[in-house]
Amino acid sequence: MLRLATAASLLALASAATAQDCAAGKTLTEGTLTIATGNPAYFPWVIDDNPESGEGFEAAVAYALAAEMGFDAEAVTWVRSSFDQAIQPGAKDFDLNMQQFSITPEREQIVDFSAPYYTSAMAVLTTQRVVEAGATPALDSLKGLVWGADANTTAVPMLTDLIGPETQPMLYNDNVDVTAAMQAGQIDAALFDLPTALYLAAVAVPDGVLLGQFPPERTENPDQFGILMEDGSPLKDCVDSALTALKDSGRLAELEAQWLQETTGVPVIE
Repeated sequence: MLRLATAASLLALASAATAQDCAAGKTLTEGTLTIATGNPAYFPWVIDDNPESGEGFEAAVAYALAAEMGFDAEAVTWVRSSFDQAIQPGAKDFDLNMQQFSITPEREQIVDFSAPYYTSAMAVLTTQRVVEAGATPALDSLKGLVWGADANTTAVPMLTDLIGPETQPMLYNDNVDVTAAMQAGQIDAALFDLPTALYLAAVAVPDGVLLGQFPPERTENPDQFGILMEDGSPLKDCVDSALTALKDSGRLAELEAQWLQETTGVPVIE
């Protein structure tokens, strides 16, 4: 038994050493991992605009990732950057940046992305009026709602595939018109990716409510978020390996459930 315990301890030490070696000499400041977030950073990605707390999905993932890469919490330094500033070409004042960056071929031409750390769910945005009228996060209930959609996006086929509403969705020129129609009571609900829906419910739609979210695998081409790095970053392989370890261990899924399901209170529609 002692030999087995000793072997396990040696293996753990070897794994930690390997993690530290993968980032050695590759960060802006030796021995420090500099991570950027937004200014301000929003719920539920960062709680109370305080990434140092490790609370919020992206803040928690950042510290879990840093630990996998061999950095303890004290070795993580946070900086701020705007979204638009971060996706410009050129040198960066951070090692990693987490601001819900969707991975796109166009952006990959000027910056590096990690493997995805989050696949965006589609969420149902509605209002308190509709909930009080009896709407629930169940397919039978959703089918009976009056839906709106941006005619220029994939929202219409998504509605057909995910929900199959009883009446034809009302089409609008853009999402601003969709949310205006919801406020005017012309439609009951609309589909948005979860981050957009959270923002709209908090800021753009008075009495906005997220009725439910579909599992990401129910969406044909969901947005995937990646950690942004300077083009040609020597840290990319190290970050990807650390993310793979977090996925394989189930830790990434645990953090998603904690901060994007339990914290937001948005039920999953099966």
